[in-house]
Amino acid sequence: MGVNIRDIVPSEAVRTVDLRELRGREIAVDAYNALYQFLASIRQPDGTPLMDSKGRVTSHLSGLFYRTINMMEHGVKPIYVFDGKPPELKQAEIERRKKIREEAERKYEEALKAGLVEEARRYAQMSSRLTEPMVEDAKRLLEAMGVPWIQAPAEGEAQAAYMASRGDAWAAGSQDYDSLLFGAPRLVRNLSITGRRKLPRRNIEVEVKPEIIELGRLLEALGIGREHLIIIGMLVGTDYNPDGVRGYGPKRALQFVKGRRPEELLKIIPRGEFPVPPEEIYEYFLKPPVTSDYKVEWRRPDREAVARILVDEHDFSPQRVNNALARLEKAYREHVETRQLGLDRWFS
Repeated sequence: MGVNIRDIVPSEAVRTVDLRELRGREIAVDAYNALYQFLASIRQPDGTPLMDSKGRVTSHLSGLFYRTINMMEHGVKPIYVFDGKPPELKQAEIERRKKIREEAERKYEEALKAGLVEEARRYAQMSSRLTEPMVEDAKRLLEAMGVPWIQAPAEGEAQAAYMASRGDAWAAGSQDYDSLLFGAPRLVRNLSITGRRKLPRRNIEVEVKPEIIELGRLLEALGIGREHLIIIGMLVGTDYNPDGVRGYGPKRALQFVKGRRPEELLKIIPRGEFPVPPEEIYEYFLKPPVTSDYKVEWRRPDREAVARILVDEHDFSPQRVNNALARLEKAYREHVETRQLGLDRWFS
């Protein structure tokens, strides 16, 4: 779900850029968020995902492989951050998502039988499932590509925000705004969907570009602190209280928090509409479980390992994979190896 605060994000806090303007930047990408995007968007016209000869879904691997290479060709260095164990606070949202997927699967089958292709595709996108074997395949592929990934103890977005706040990444990368509530100094949206995209239910294409939202500029423009932004999220609805508080959208929530101290706000929030005490959610955003025990290391792509995973195990086209690997190796030489050699000379 994610926190929906788009309506109060002012234009002066958002900068739309070309992918090449992020050259040289390491971005901690919410891996689950990206993989779900790939599962939703990389499908056949009727909504069927890409699959190998054994019926295993490969849409996520296709997106991860080709779009990571596209980022790296532009000099962007993604560091994928994977979710760990979800907090107990998130259980209601997990159940809600499960019901949505089950209902979408039912409507998908009905639409297929009725020959409603566009409708079928829409429901298929909503029914995307990311299983543990799919996640493990994604990690193996990243290792073979030489692209670093980090295992978060809990929420990937919280870990990505922590890495960005420490300077180990320039920004967090996700479609959701939660990273800002977790304290990321910058959020990059649209990173994994950059390019020409067809608008849902409309036969037109638009150019999707990365958006950079700076937390400091956002808070300054709104005239609030990060703690107030967390409470706005709680009023609108977060993964830990999906329903939010009745009657509160982002704009009304902003007016509610202005001029009040966070301690005062926590006392007057309607508690009956929270599944747990609101203080628990507030504290989770301020101090989420994260780890500093990680190492960001880029390595030369392993051609044989990539081919084993994509071609031998999942029936990808050998020619397409080889061509893409040549691009990946070139990107590594130009944007990773060359930079590292330069740093080595500087410090030697």
